[in-house]
Amino acid sequence: MYTYYDYLELPPGASPAMVEAAYGQLLQRFGYGTTDAGQDMSGLVRMIHAAYDVLSNVEARRRYDAELARDAAMADAELKAMLDQQASSTVHRIQDPPPRLRTAVAALAA
Repeated sequence: MYTYYDYLELPPGASPAMVEAAYGQLLQRFGYGTTDAGQDMSGLVRMIHAAYDVLSNVEARRRYDAELARDAAMADAELKAMLDQQASSTVHRIQDPPPRLRTAVAALAA
């Protein structure tokens, strides 16, 4: 799953100045603004605009970051539950030790 940070090629803690700079660089890279604004944008450019709209707005970004944190916590809990279930369903068997080892341990214990 891509996040808005991925579309702007930024780390989650990026400053507002970094968001602005990344947005401008990506628009230049894709040549946006060199044609009529009425033309249909590619899906990627639309996602870049959507990412900028959210990440450049302090309140929208706070809500988005909270949503990402909730999703990550849910994914972690789901993975932990799956691993716990897998670990508890595994049958653990202890083999009888070889006779020579049993004799050596018995001699040490005596």
